[in-house]
Amino acid sequence: MSVEDDAAVSRAQSAPARTVAILGGGSWGTALAQTLSRQGLEVRLWVRTAERAAEIERSRRNLRYLPDLELDQGIAVSHDLDLVCAGAGVVLVAVPTNGLREIAARARPHLEPAAAVISAAKGFETAQMLTMSEVLLETLGEGRRGQIMALSGPNIALEVARGQPAAAVVAGFDPIAAEAVRDLLNGSQFRVYSSPDLVGVEFGGALKNVVAIGAGVCDGLGVGDNAKAAIITRGLAEMARLGVAAGARPLTFAGLTGLGDCMVTCMSPHSRNRQLGEALAQGRSLDEVVASTLMIAEGVNATRATLRLAARHQVEMPIAAEIHAILFEAKPIAAAVSSLLSRGAVDELRGLGLSGL
Repeated sequence: MSVEDDAAVSRAQSAPARTVAILGGGSWGTALAQTLSRQGLEVRLWVRTAERAAEIERSRRNLRYLPDLELDQGIAVSHDLDLVCAGAGVVLVAVPTNGLREIAARARPHLEPAAAVISAAKGFETAQMLTMSEVLLETLGEGRRGQIMALSGPNIALEVARGQPAAAVVAGFDPIAAEAVRDLLNGSQFRVYSSPDLVGVEFGGALKNVVAIGAGVCDGLGVGDNAKAAIITRGLAEMARLGVAAGARPLTFAGLTGLGDCMVTCMSPHSRNRQLGEALAQGRSLDEVVASTLMIAEGVNATRATLRLAARHQVEMPIAAEIHAILFEAKPIAAAVSSLLSRGAVDELRGLGLSGL
């Protein structure tokens, strides 16, 4: 039997049960519930309160986040973690990064022993600069290391919910277990790939939000497509430099969770982080923008963590530094742009170990 055959047998033996629990009743959790239910999986969606669960069950709509979407009849909605997690082979945690630790701790007593637990959040826990898989590991314990994973990729929730084609990547501490989950979640409209690079997948998903704020600033200033393309491309280089310093593989940042996610988050009119940057460039304050929507722009907290991680790993990130200055140091946007344009010229691929190729 070949190595590939052995791996296939291992995945088959570790294939999770076809019941999927999704923790989080926001737009992304609802979108995942909709697409996975359409793919024939048994899906249960957990929301925080009995009132919201009853409202969604009665109306078959998430009126707060995706009001125009009629939910698939196969989706069961509940606020009871025990009911939602019972028998689930996969548990997707689709809550904002600042609430993931709390929800994971609450879910821990209700998880099936063999359940794969997957973060669908993109960002860092700011206080300790941890990725979401590291938060899950701390919260659920070393005994679950092989079952902890992350799902990331260029996924606008509204498009996924509508059944428009999309792709994502799943990675975990145990690559074979991640491949088994990949095979379960993969479908004709939501294509799932696997990656052995958990660090790269999570860093890509978190850092692109910072770059998207910069892309939104370009939109708000009306500086044109050339400038925006430069911010995206050089921002992607910063993402890769920091990710590689933290242990990621450089080519991961050329994939779905790097280039792909960066592109859609910087370009889509539905991107919260791009919208935030655009609003700031048009003269609105950070507090005003944040207060104006239920949606969370993860790039705000990610920017804080990014600068701390850059200092830890001694990585230069000029675009992220200027975005930090705009968000938290009251630096005028014009001055931030001037600072970037006045920097000295350097090799494009420096810091990636790819110069000269």
